[in-house]
Amino acid sequence: MLFKNEFHDDFGTWPLAYIPYGGADFGEVRAVADAVGDGDDGAFHDAFVAAGDRLKGQGDEALAKGHEASARESYLRASVFYAASFHPIFGAPVDPRLLATYRKQVEAFDKGLALGPHPVRPLSIPFGETPMPGYFIPAHGFEAERRPLVILNNGYDATITDTYFASAVAASRRGYHALLFDGPGQGAMLYEQGIPLRPDWEVVINAVVDFALTLPLVDPKRIALYGWSLGGHLAPRGASGEPRLAALIADPGTWSIADGFRKVVVDKFGVAPEAAADLGTLEQAVIDRLDAIIRKDRTLYWKVVQRGFWVHGVDNLRAFFASAEPFTMKGRAELIQCPTLITQTEGDALAEDAGTFLDALTCPTTLLSFTAAEGADGHCEMQNRSLLNRRVFDWLDEQLT
Repeated sequence: MLFKNEFHDDFGTWPLAYIPYGGADFGEVRAVADAVGDGDDGAFHDAFVAAGDRLKGQGDEALAKGHEASARESYLRASVFYAASFHPIFGAPVDPRLLATYRKQVEAFDKGLALGPHPVRPLSIPFGETPMPGYFIPAHGFEAERRPLVILNNGYDATITDTYFASAVAASRRGYHALLFDGPGQGAMLYEQGIPLRPDWEVVINAVVDFALTLPLVDPKRIALYGWSLGGHLAPRGASGEPRLAALIADPGTWSIADGFRKVVVDKFGVAPEAAADLGTLEQAVIDRLDAIIRKDRTLYWKVVQRGFWVHGVDNLRAFFASAEPFTMKGRAELIQCPTLITQTEGDALAEDAGTFLDALTCPTTLLSFTAAEGADGHCEMQNRSLLNRRVFDWLDEQLT
C-alpha cells in the first residue's frame, strides 16, 4: 500500500489509474501518501488539497509566461487531486471542506479544458427544473467533424473529473466524441443542489440523448452509453428505456443495489428469502443487528451511512434499504435493444452477477473478463484502466464502424 491506512489507500490510489491519460504521476501520489502518514481523514483531505493547490499554482505560473500547454496539464492534474481529497468526508450534513474543495476542483478543471486550440466549455443539459452540468469532449484530430459519440455515465461517488481521466481521454484518442454529465445524486447535482439518486435512470438518459442530438458534431446513428462503477447499473437501466442508443457498455454489469445486502441477510442472518424479498420491510431486530455491524466497520460505514444515506437522500438504514430496492434490472433487462458489453473483474464483488445479468439480456451480448494476472483486478480495473479502455473501444469500433 502507498497509504498506511487501508481505507485511505482505497481512495488515495485512484489517481494512479489516470497516469496514462495525464491525470497524475506516481511520484505525486506517493508524495501525498507520505504527507498523510498516520494522519486522519482531515490529514488526507489537507494533503490532497495542498497537492492540488501546488499544481494549480504551477498552472497559473505557466499561463502567465504564455505556456498554455503546461498550464492546461497542470490545471487538469490539480482537479484530480482536489477530487481525490474529499471522499473520506462524504456525508450529510455536507462538510464545508467538501464543497470548498469541490468548487476548487471544478474551477481548475474548467480552466484546463478552456485552454488549447480546441477549448471546451461547461454545458447545461435541460432536465426538469434543474439542468444537469455536462461537458462535450471532442475526438482528438476530428474536433470539427461529425463522429460517433460516447455518453459517459458516472456512479455513486466519482466526479466528472474522474470520468474524464478514466474514459473520456481514451475515447477522444480513439476518435470518439464524449459527453460527460452529472445526473441526480452525482457530483454537482448532489453537492450543490442536494438532488438524490433516482432509480428510473431511463428518464435521465432520455434527456441526455435529447441534448446530444442537438449537437451538430454528433452522428445520431452512432451514440453509445458507457457506465462505470454504479454506472454499470445506471447505464443499462437507462438503455432499457432509450432505443436511440447504438451500443451499451456496463463496467461492471450490476443487476441490483439491494441484492448484495439481501444475500447477506439470507445467508448470514438466516432470514427466509421470502421475508427478505423487500429489505425495507425487514423485522426491526434484523435492521438493528445490521446497523450495528455496519457502524463498526469503517468501510461499510462509509459505503452505507456516509455515502449511501446522502446519495439516496435518507437518514436511516430501513429507509436506505427501501430506497435501494427499485434499483434493479428485473423487468427491464429484456428491454435493452442495442449490442451490450458487460465487464467482469476478478476481485470485484459488484461484478459477481455479471453472468446472470448477461443471461437475462435478449440483445446481442459480449462478456469481457479481467484478471489479477493482467493487473486489472479490483473494482473498475483501476490498476489497469488502459487495458480496459483498449478492449472496450476495440469492441465499440466493431459495433459502430
